[in-house]
Amino acid sequence: MSRLEESVVHGSKATAKDLPSVDKLLRHAAVAACVQEHGHSLVSCEARALLDERRAQALAGALAIAEVAPDTLANALQARVAQRLAPRLKTVINLTGTVIHTNLGRALLADAALQHVLAMMSGPNNLEYELSSGQRGDRDSVVEELLCTLTGAEAATVVNNNAAAVLLSIAALASEHAGRREVIVSRGELVEIGGAFRMPDVMASAGATMVEVGTTNRTHPADYERAINERTALVMKVHTSNYAVQGFTAAVSEATLAPICHARGVPLVSDLGSGALVDMARWGLPREPLPQEMLQAGCDVVTFSGDKLLGGPQAGLLVGSRKAIGRIRKFPMKRALRMSKLPLAALEATLRLYLRPERLTQDLPTLRLLTRPLADIEATAQALVPALAAAVAPRYTVRLLPLQGQIGSGSLPVERLPSLGLALAPLERKGQGRALDALASALRALPQPVIGRVADDELLLDLRCLESPEPLLCQLPALQAWLAQS
Repeated sequence: MSRLEESVVHGSKATAKDLPSVDKLLRHAAVAACVQEHGHSLVSCEARALLDERRAQALAGALAIAEVAPDTLANALQARVAQRLAPRLKTVINLTGTVIHTNLGRALLADAALQHVLAMMSGPNNLEYELSSGQRGDRDSVVEELLCTLTGAEAATVVNNNAAAVLLSIAALASEHAGRREVIVSRGELVEIGGAFRMPDVMASAGATMVEVGTTNRTHPADYERAINERTALVMKVHTSNYAVQGFTAAVSEATLAPICHARGVPLVSDLGSGALVDMARWGLPREPLPQEMLQAGCDVVTFSGDKLLGGPQAGLLVGSRKAIGRIRKFPMKRALRMSKLPLAALEATLRLYLRPERLTQDLPTLRLLTRPLADIEATAQALVPALAAAVAPRYTVRLLPLQGQIGSGSLPVERLPSLGLALAPLERKGQGRALDALASALRALPQPVIGRVADDELLLDLRCLESPEPLLCQLPALQAWLAQS
């Protein structure tokens, strides 16, 4: 009997001398096949890392002799290679109840957008090439005509997100005249978006001096009139899409503010944040201000996001007057913030869907989920209850219950979406917090992770965003196996 076989029988620990060399490990038949498939560089690098880990364990007296068996090491190496090649970014099942979830990628792209992206990325395209003249073109032209048609703007441009759109607007419009660096904004509109990105920080980054007017809850036209002077570069209106101030409040509309600004030769910029191109009320959803309304009210520039209510890729859209957009487009910062061909292709395809507004609830996933009938959600729930209950028994119970979801990503924060979902609760009350954490971890560990939310001592799975039960049903055996082993 060899030392290895003898040690396995007696359960002794391995020493560093029991480990093979990298070359010897690479000559193992299974590893050699792995090298053939993935190349020497990756496999040998992972082999060194694996042996280094095993050597450290051996020196600490914590490595079982079975762990240095050739087949065991080969299997461990293959697993390391597979893990290294596995993508970090993966699709998940969003059962949080938040449709446009910032942490889960926000809006889902329409099939038309996905197909257009694939077509444009698989070969050369006319991103900055004018086919009619054979000369160099402007990538803004890919979507400018569409944006002007949909909003009534004279001109339009795009950048990589709405924060960039606001930053660029302030920087460009506040740079035209020396000494005109002040930007007026209401105290009630000094918003902070995700990641502690605050309007005062944006102003400072753009090289502007922020001038606050009014109070947190009330701002009047006279506040703006008194603040505008020879140092004023622009007036900024910010739609508070991610919070609401209620009670004794007053704000100045764009329609009221525009004549005040224009009489003094000062441009008016409106940041709508989430941004919707159609009136959501037509589908029974809460209403959001539209870019076309802000332009009709007299705004010189309106900015909004592409990956929220619009239902497209991450983008910052700027629409407005030919003069203001022209200044923004020519500003040097614009090139640093421009969109690449991939999101630009997705944005073009998404905007084209708005040319057929009657089909939006069919063609645009975000709007389809927001308007999904409760009867459809209930049908999905009924299909899941018995199978899910069997998978988590006997440790957890499953019940169907009404839920209140939300649109998400700073859009309409007060409004709620009636929905239905499943509540999973531990059968044993003792240690139920740990039991819920274990179940949530098990769902996140599935091949297609499932993300719910814990509330009131239950794990809630809101089913609004699960249009078919199959993606969850097919993973229940894996969930059941995980729970059996834990």
